[in-house]
Amino acid sequence: MGAVGIVAEYNPFHTGHAWHIAETKRQLGEGKPIVCVMSGNWVQRGECGLIDKWKRAEMALHGGADLVLELPLPWAISSAENFARGSIDILKATGVVDTISFGSESGCLDEMFRVAEAIKTKEFQKALHEELDKGFSFAEARQKAVYQIIGDTSRLLGGANDNLGVEYIRAAGESFRMLAVPRLGAGHNSLCPTDKFASATYLRELARHGEMEKAAEWMEAKNYDVLRRTDISNMKYVERAVLARLRQMKEKEFECLPDSGAAEGLPVRLVKAAERANSLEEFYGLAKTRRYAHSRIRRLALWAFLGMTEKDRPTAPSYLRVLGANERGRDLLRQMKKEGTLPVLTKPAHIRRLPEEAQTLFSIESRGTDLYGLCFENI
Repeated sequence: MGAVGIVAEYNPFHTGHAWHIAETKRQLGEGKPIVCVMSGNWVQRGECGLIDKWKRAEMALHGGADLVLELPLPWAISSAENFARGSIDILKATGVVDTISFGSESGCLDEMFRVAEAIKTKEFQKALHEELDKGFSFAEARQKAVYQIIGDTSRLLGGANDNLGVEYIRAAGESFRMLAVPRLGAGHNSLCPTDKFASATYLRELARHGEMEKAAEWMEAKNYDVLRRTDISNMKYVERAVLARLRQMKEKEFECLPDSGAAEGLPVRLVKAAERANSLEEFYGLAKTRRYAHSRIRRLALWAFLGMTEKDRPTAPSYLRVLGANERGRDLLRQMKKEGTLPVLTKPAHIRRLPEEAQTLFSIESRGTDLYGLCFENI
């Protein structure tokens, strides 16, 4: 029996995540093992994970996952397309996953496939460039371009989870069965929790403002205990370090970052913003325009701080790194060693046995972890 793959950040793991896993098992059968691909210490929104990846993996195991694999840094802090591609590559390489389950605002899997098909067309590419030339952000331009092809179904691209779902479908091709689980309760990034569910954004706000006890309402007891006894990270502790890095960078250096907007002159704007900004939020605000979304600017700043460039993101991951496993997960690991297409790392020392490309990727991950260690009150 094949396993189910779930891509997540679990930043932190809450009752909504637990419901997603439980509903996946309800629909597919309790016997289906759950393999999670999870971001490491840095996350897609361009900041440090609330708690370290090992504790977040522990939470996932408490919440119903059987095996947690790391999404390497160059994909974990990338745009939706590359985030999804790296995640799907990891799940393909396990050799044991046959289904992908993801959260969805709409739950309309057929419509997501329609959107994914529309994005493949030449008509889409032409319409996309026309909309970008009007000054829209990539996300806005893409949705408008898809609207020209399939009409109102393009609305799915306006939902963060549906948008990622479309990217999972595009990256997966015909390799997996797809399952879209409707998201319940608070929406993505919502600061307004419901009786049963709160967003991870809201829980991070509570934890970082010293109101940890309030988070217990939307977390299972074991996972609240993990959060309560774990050091909380915050970008405020590295803010000046990030600003120092940004102020030292020249246009050519910004051009080497992924999605740098070099052709549209974004690096010039980034240099000017870095010269003037007295805080990260001010930098994001000064650099942001209708075309360059806040999330894109945040990721560019993080890539710069971590000393990474576009060249540091290989075509595909070169190993599978284990962050956590229960007994069933360990059974999967034994199966993966026979059927998988990438080597499995359970100890850092194992990287020495792998080719140079894998060692280079691991060194980038290690540097990211070293810098993550600065994001705490006590380094």
